[in-house]
Amino acid sequence: MGTTVAVGLVVAVLVAVPFAVALRRARQRHAKAVGERGWLLERERESATRAAVDAERTRIAGELHDIVSHNVSVMIVQTSAAREVLRTMPDEALAALEAVETAGRDTMAELRHLLDLLNPEAGDLAPQPGLDALGPLVDRIAFAGMPVEVRISGEPRPLPSGIGATAYRIVQEALTNALKHGSGGKAEVTVRYAERTLRVEVLTTGPSVLTGDAPAVKNTGAGRGLLGLRERVAVYGGDLDARRRLGGGYRVRARIPHE
Repeated sequence: MGTTVAVGLVVAVLVAVPFAVALRRARQRHAKAVGERGWLLERERESATRAAVDAERTRIAGELHDIVSHNVSVMIVQTSAAREVLRTMPDEALAALEAVETAGRDTMAELRHLLDLLNPEAGDLAPQPGLDALGPLVDRIAFAGMPVEVRISGEPRPLPSGIGATAYRIVQEALTNALKHGSGGKAEVTVRYAERTLRVEVLTTGPSVLTGDAPAVKNTGAGRGLLGLRERVAVYGGDLDARRRLGGGYRVRARIPHE
């Protein structure tokens, strides 16, 4: 009987030892896998953080370009107009100088906003301009010498702030470019609220490529401002197209899904 028990114990030990070794190895493999997974997750977090920082820097650079380019262009045009009529039409010259002052104040306000984005503890942030700010923008452009007609189609609806700001910047960039490069032209802005998308179109007039009056330099509307806006629109799954019109001027079209 004693011999039988001893044999049973030996057999049990022989069975248990390999099992214990296998269990230990399995635990070691699991610990190693967990460690490797944690390392990979940390690398992914670091990569995502770097990508977010790069995207934010690009966005802020685009904002700075939009703000400075638009308002400085308006200031240059208005200053030139004031200089030309300073002696003969002092009231008009005064109005032009007041427009320069307004554009300068707007620039400083928006630059302060961007600086606040870099330092959120500085205070509350004012919202970025959206489509509800088209009126003052159109007034500034028209006062600078380019008449602008605005058409709204569809049922206006609240939009995410990023989409509204992007649509505003598209109109601002297109009108600013037309003001800088056009000569006695006009512009038409169309905003269409579709069921799932927001469509924005800006048509401007100018020298025609058919008559040879347009500049010889090839320009497809791919300047820094519009390139940045094309990237913004792509973030929302939309697209932006900017090109010269055969009859003169430029056409900028954007489609931005808002769902």
